[in-house]
Amino acid sequence: MSSSSNRIPQNLDRNLALDLVRVTEAAAMAAGRWVGRGDKEGGDGAAVDAMRKLINSIPMRGVVVIGEGEKDNAPMLFNGEEVGDGTGPEVDVAVDPIDGTTLMSKGMPNALAVLAVAERGAMFDPSAVFYMEKLAVGPAYADVVDINAGVAENLRRIAKVKGTDVSDVTVCVLDRPRHKDLVRDIRRAGAAIRFISDGDIAGAIAAARGESGVDVLMGIGGTPEGITAACALKCMGGSLQAKLWPKDDEERDKALAAGHDLDRVLGTDDLVTGDNCFFVATGVTSGDLLRGVSYRAGGAYTQSIVMRSKSGTIRVIDSYHRLEKLALYSAVDFDGRPLAEQD
Repeated sequence: MSSSSNRIPQNLDRNLALDLVRVTEAAAMAAGRWVGRGDKEGGDGAAVDAMRKLINSIPMRGVVVIGEGEKDNAPMLFNGEEVGDGTGPEVDVAVDPIDGTTLMSKGMPNALAVLAVAERGAMFDPSAVFYMEKLAVGPAYADVVDINAGVAENLRRIAKVKGTDVSDVTVCVLDRPRHKDLVRDIRRAGAAIRFISDGDIAGAIAAARGESGVDVLMGIGGTPEGITAACALKCMGGSLQAKLWPKDDEERDKALAAGHDLDRVLGTDDLVTGDNCFFVATGVTSGDLLRGVSYRAGGAYTQSIVMRSKSGTIRVIDSYHRLEKLALYSAVDFDGRPLAEQD
């Protein structure tokens, strides 16, 4: 890293978006051969290896501040790891080589390779609190919801803006035992539920997209995913409200020792400050947001979404990749089987 005395400040350039999407494409293609094989760790490891190789070619001085591995014992680009080629802007980096490892391993929809970048110091530090209560909506409802108002009241407010009855409101919820009371409250209020088994980054984005059929995401999910999703919602004009949710007394004590107010409502601008961030994702398996990786003789197709908050631009990119080039990105046998399964 350069010293502060000779450092020339640099802003995040719009061209960085196309560099970043190459990283998620590589991760998605590395994981693509593991889809449906029942091996979460193998697929995630392949995606991590590919992401690490590509991200270090990007013109930026990045530090990974949001990773996945510590929470679910997965391989990771570790927190504090320096990434990029050592030139360009200083940035915070959030990585999720596969959002939805279970979805990938079971061949289910909506697994994504995800990367978010913001100016240095912009991303919230959760201090080892791995879960948060979340409320995510799109631009139409951003100014009317309040995570402290309760389920029924928020659904009533959304329905009012939508010009419908609560029965026409759809809530995205992670299918977890901890959401038993939430599910009861939503159904008592009269709204519909769309359950997802994993991947609540995609769920939060769905809540912000008018064409998705989802109006709001509610419930407790991963803090890393929440901060990463906040980058996407900032680009889309949506809103994510959150409250840290320690899973046990030990985690609560750590949060309090780190100075966190567990009653504080964290808004989108608290989770990602400023107005210059990027969010990119590439489909691993096909879902509501993106098509997954598909292989053809000699090549593979990917679909990605690229967002930038400063301009509000959202692009969907369809790409074709030659298989002989993919071998540079991961330890995968592109004739068919992951190398780990070969004799």
